[in-house]
Amino acid sequence: MSDRFANMPDGPFAQLNTLLEGVQPGQDPIMMSIGEPQHAFPEFVSDVLRAHEKDYGKYPPIIGTTPFRDAAAGWLARRYNLPPEVLEPDARILPVNGTREALFNLALVACPTEKAGTQPAILMPNPFYQCYASAAIAAGAEPHYIAATAENGFLPDFESLDSDLLARTAMIYFCSPANPQGTVAPLDYLKRLITLAREHDITLVIDECYADIYDRDEPPGGLQAALGLAVPKSGDVFENIIVFHSLSKRSNLPGLRTGFCAGDKALINRFRAFRNIAAPQTPLPVLAAATACWNDDAHSAENRARYQMKNDIAERIIGNRYGFYRPAGGFFLWLDVGDGVAVTKQLWADAGLKVLPGGYLARDDASLPDGNPGARFIRLALVQDEKTVEEALTRLTNVLS
Repeated sequence: MSDRFANMPDGPFAQLNTLLEGVQPGQDPIMMSIGEPQHAFPEFVSDVLRAHEKDYGKYPPIIGTTPFRDAAAGWLARRYNLPPEVLEPDARILPVNGTREALFNLALVACPTEKAGTQPAILMPNPFYQCYASAAIAAGAEPHYIAATAENGFLPDFESLDSDLLARTAMIYFCSPANPQGTVAPLDYLKRLITLAREHDITLVIDECYADIYDRDEPPGGLQAALGLAVPKSGDVFENIIVFHSLSKRSNLPGLRTGFCAGDKALINRFRAFRNIAAPQTPLPVLAAATACWNDDAHSAENRARYQMKNDIAERIIGNRYGFYRPAGGFFLWLDVGDGVAVTKQLWADAGLKVLPGGYLARDDASLPDGNPGARFIRLALVQDEKTVEEALTRLTNVLS
């Protein structure tokens, strides 16, 4: 058996199961640990899948269908106010089977075996999505976890890293809106990050899967930021950038496993060639349903309004306790409770409320006073209906008061 993944971080949910093993819930359980949307998906999805069910008998092309790529490009243009002509859907957009597998597989294509004469590095925020770290290890790179703390507004300071590290950095994984903090990177931050990536020939991977779930203002995106910069010598306005989008959160379809990536033309071309040999295609009926979802913004707006209502509920019940703030994007609360592990166990035992310790989403960092930047926090997913969220947050405040 390979020992390549010996340093792979433990999965947060496996750690949670171990923590709560043998502890009985004090009340009827309410699950807020997993970010699995519980809102209904659009009614038309089932109709489209049935209408295309005969297509399960065909091998789907790795590039998807023209209607799918056009729908994805159309949504990008509407959502980020991008000129449609820059998106070139046949050259810049690629369907993926949910973003996780593609975020992982991209590292195998984008990360060289050496950079600056040594082992390459791949940077990511801390806390982070475990897939990023696994991808770095699989690609033979050294993962580096850059702290995202309250002190820096939960926006990692990549620009302050030493020049030797940046010189050997092959990729940066970044997420906006961020999981778990809900932070939205301002347009200027994204521009500076793209500039840094281009200065050091780094592939910038921006995970934007919460792009359509926001509280007040639309989060800007990586492609949008790139258009505010000078065009690189290559002529590719999206050079060094690739963004990822999914219907798991936008359309409440985590089980459909469909998304897309878009950006740097040369990288998309290489990724398409790799995927044509080694990655799964998206079934044609799924592409048809996804096409309908990307072409429809009404269901996404209704979905977003429900999350905004749940932010209202959270603000009313929690107020200014536990470092509460309305998340600018996404559907998680990131609460500073002092000891995330102890409080998680207490909430399950006393209130039947299952949450996730923030420390399970992060790695220890010797430069930080608390070591692990998530250690003081718990993450709550506001994915249940409004009544259940109200009940859960009431229980939480009763236990912690």
